Amino acid sequence: MVTQPGIGHLNDSLMNGIFAKERIALTRLGTERDYGLLHRLDRETSGVILVARTADAYDNIRGQFEARTIEKTYLAIVRGRLPGVEGCCRQSLSEVRRGDMKISVPSPRGESAVTHWRVLASSKEMAVVACAIETGKLHQIRSHMAYLGAPIEGDRVYRSLLPPNTSALPANQRHLPPTLRLHAWRIAFAHPKNGKRIEIEAPIPLNILELIGQCLSTQGAKGSPSTQAMQRITAQIEGAHWWTKTKVKAK
Repeated sequence: MVTQPGIGHLNDSLMNGIFAKERIALTRLGTERDYGLLHRLDRETSGVILVARTADAYDNIRGQFEARTIEKTYLAIVRGRLPGVEGCCRQSLSEVRRGDMKISVPSPRGESAVTHWRVLASSKEMAVVACAIETGKLHQIRSHMAYLGAPIEGDRVYRSLLPPNTSALPANQRHLPPTLRLHAWRIAFAHPKNGKRIEIEAPIPLNILELIGQCLSTQGAKGSPSTQAMQRITAQIEGAHWWTKTKVKAK
């Protein structure tokens, strides 16, 4: 779903729906505070998104984003093999226009972009990856995964940026319509008034759970795909922020 109204989506964006319920509060915030919208997701990315109802809440949480203390964890299904079990991609990115859309491409003169990643499960062709981002550049995870040689399943835009003679999508699936397998699973932040840690999770879509189940089935896991997925994800992501260790090691 498109986050904000735009060409072709004047009345069916996420903010249209939220505005219908919170018109008075969001109108008070106005364009200066983006009508409460604190961040965005690509139109094909599912998951959690934050919207503030008051100026104080917006300013506080916006400050947390700028200080990079907000914890954002994504789940992705990628095609190909990443260089290891976990790591950190610090490849800088530049926005360029391709046709009628903007994309982010690796560039030594680009802006800082940091993505921590961990492989949770894998099969011969796919891997389930948790990604935690310190920065929030356009299409950051999509660009970084493609840069590492493992583009996100269904991502026709960034798969085309792979090195020559590289194809992460099987030939018998190249005709299928794209469905991006990227989900903003969890976001954690400090409550703007009392400072307590708040964690919000969005249910994982069935099309991602099914692929997680396929990866786990090759490793001898038992049970339904959804049960397997949640048990595996919980075991490897819960607790002390797994990506902080990678953050310390990354150079």
